[in-house]
Amino acid sequence: MTTIVQLNVPFRQHSKAARQAALLKTFAQGRRTQEDVFWLKENAEMLNILESTDAELAPGALDVYAAFHDDIEQRMEFFPQYYRFLLSLCLDLEDLGLPGSKGAALSAWVAQQGLAEAELSDLQRAEARRLCARRGIDPLPDDGGLDARLRAFAARSQTFAMPNKKAAYELTHIVFYLSEYGRKDPQIGAAITTSLMFAGTLAFLDFNADLLAEICLALRFAGQVPPDVWEIWLTQQIRTFSLEDCDGLQDDYHEYLMLNWFMSRAGQGGFGDTVPDGRLTFARTRPCSAPLRELSQCIYSMGPARSGDWGVMKDEIAGQLSDEARAALIAAEASTDQFGAFFEGFARVGLRAAAGTRP
Repeated sequence: MTTIVQLNVPFRQHSKAARQAALLKTFAQGRRTQEDVFWLKENAEMLNILESTDAELAPGALDVYAAFHDDIEQRMEFFPQYYRFLLSLCLDLEDLGLPGSKGAALSAWVAQQGLAEAELSDLQRAEARRLCARRGIDPLPDDGGLDARLRAFAARSQTFAMPNKKAAYELTHIVFYLSEYGRKDPQIGAAITTSLMFAGTLAFLDFNADLLAEICLALRFAGQVPPDVWEIWLTQQIRTFSLEDCDGLQDDYHEYLMLNWFMSRAGQGGFGDTVPDGRLTFARTRPCSAPLRELSQCIYSMGPARSGDWGVMKDEIAGQLSDEARAALIAAEASTDQFGAFFEGFARVGLRAAAGTRP
């Protein structure tokens, strides 16, 4: 399932702090300009990981952001549509050690301007509330039901038994925000844990390392231990990356960051690659097979013979899959005692059954 790619670089960084400093320089200066919204996104994600893992940075590692921090008020005023990125960057930089205390004033301004009230989704409102709360400010003082609505969405486990990456990523971020990235108990309960297990089963069958890493992080933030099968597979995936000097930036940087974040949280190290100079891209050698697609096509082709009973369907399905897809399915089943319940939702026979009961 993996291809090991050796990195060929002309120098070495002898500590994790030095490698993280090199990554910060890459994202701050080596990929995009600060006028590009994707610069905001990439740097906010990198700094968020370092802040949430209480990283000890090398002296001067944050100097590459000094000029950005100096005029962040002007950026916030002119680009309020990006206030969550900008506020996140400011707070993380200051909490990681960059001199300054602008985060409190920016959080107060966000609340005064009602920017969180202009958000369309509860997830975005939750992020805004969490950011401002880091400086003791609530931008949504009249919305006492926000957390309950988030938990209600996350507790509907059947949502996550079907392929829906947008919903799955929203699920992980709900747990991220409720737990303050593992700093408090998110109080998710059994139903939301089941949702995470269903979403993780799909991500594993899809060979989606990015999403599975987020799901394992969410489980750990909630005080749960993810299945060994998932975590072993994830630790193998970091070997499939190469860091290259290349012009193309439609790359796998996010997956690389999520895998390293997961490894840091799981006690597996993380950020172990030496970072070369240049306009760096993160390239991954991907698996050739697609077990989830094979499984979906298999049960859809069965038509009326399809059943949601895994015990009935197991042998027939296994006989129609490729060797690699069958191996992935066996591993997915072994990773959780809820696979039967997952498959009942994944098979999607409820509408046909309900229609058949009508007079």
